Amino acid sequence: MANILAHTDGGLLTADNCAVVFIDHQPQMTFGVANIDRQLLLNNVVMLAKGAKEYKVPVILTAVETESFSGYVWPELMDVFPGQQPVERSSMNSWDDEKFRAAVKATGKKNIVIAGLWTEVCVAWPTLNMLAEGYNVYIVEDACGATSAIAHDAAMRRTVQAGAVPMTSVATVLEFQRDWANKEHYDAVLNIFRKHGGAYGDGIDYAYTMVHKAPQAAKNPHHVK
Repeated sequence: MANILAHTDGGLLTADNCAVVFIDHQPQMTFGVANIDRQLLLNNVVMLAKGAKEYKVPVILTAVETESFSGYVWPELMDVFPGQQPVERSSMNSWDDEKFRAAVKATGKKNIVIAGLWTEVCVAWPTLNMLAEGYNVYIVEDACGATSAIAHDAAMRRTVQAGAVPMTSVATVLEFQRDWANKEHYDAVLNIFRKHGGAYGDGIDYAYTMVHKAPQAAKNPHHVK
């Protein structure tokens, strides 16, 4: 706990004190996901990515065996970070890769937020290694997928027992915002939730249109960026 408090705002994440890592969101890995609806998983990952980008949180993308096995990182995720090249690896454990370790160290952050496939391998293993290296690791659980519910739950229990902190995508982005008096990101973050926030997004639409009498906006990519 002392280590977490030393690098956070009283235990909370801010846009300035963390980095976000997306691990192996690739088609071959997606095929094996069985613990969460895969469309919901995609939605949550893109929500987290857009939130990180809006608040200018450092982001690392990494992929394993892209052309020989796993396929390219989801285009929906790459579209959020045009021009950013994923760190390419052969190792299942990102932390075994020198380029990945260098990318994490280059952020200068001790709080690392992780989303990835699969939870029991490519999320759990680097999490355990980073915890051993003195990093604070936060796993965005609903932006991770595993080969079964029991595999996901076992990996989460293993990493939490080692010191990782479970998060969710909505909660992580809201923690970046924290105060609605912060108007710099207000409209942008609400638009992210309008598109990706499910029932929460519908509630925002209701408040905009019924309470504040704003024009109704269709919830599709052409209207909500």
